[in-house]
Amino acid sequence: QVQLVESGGGLAQAGGSLRLSCVASGRTLRNYGMGWFRQVSGKEREFVGFVSWIGGGTYYADSVKGRFTVSRDYAKNTLDLQMNNLKPEDTAMYYCAIHYTGHYSDHKSYNYWGQGIQVTVSS
Repeated sequence: QVQLVESGGGLAQAGGSLRLSCVASGRTLRNYGMGWFRQVSGKEREFVGFVSWIGGGTYYADSVKGRFTVSRDYAKNTLDLQMNNLKPEDTAMYYCAIHYTGHYSDHKSYNYWGQGIQVTVSS
């Protein structure tokens, strides 16, 4: 059974940094694209960033480009999200997920999800 567990969230001030980590069990992440999404209550889940399993290419939402970095550690079977220069509008529940098929920016393209972790940015 595949399980994804996020950690590292919490409270940060605007302009600060946080690093999220997603640990996988039950599946080696090496052969899968991985994504980060976020969701604010009452809104649709929003794409944040993606790392492909072929070549490790990364892709980001325009809203986080230049501030967030997705990376993966094959040895630890983890996916990280480094968030710098945080803004209050980055406040959301953040989820990591395993890509299955379809476009990486579509949350319907993912078949396994973590439980989510809260990130709150104060102004």
